[in-house]
Amino acid sequence: MLELYQAEGCPYCANVREKLTELGVSYVVHNPRLPGDEGGDVLNERTHRELTELGGEDQIPYLVDTEREEALYESDDIVEYLEEHYA
Repeated sequence: MLELYQAEGCPYCANVREKLTELGVSYVVHNPRLPGDEGGDVLNERTHRELTELGGEDQIPYLVDTEREEALYESDDIVEYLEEHYA
């Protein structure tokens, strides 16, 4: 299963969502932050805590691939990973 920690107003997150849609891959979305134009403040404390505990950074997008036991930050790295493993 793929899990994406993201925010709706984030252009980097949008790139990852677009790639997932293009590839027809199902995924679960976690929204720890408000959209960027609303300040990017923490919206969901539990989800935010999960993000920082899993990856160690307070950064989005963050993709977790539970089947492959991989986790990545940085939209370009995530898109490349998705193309390599899900195209």
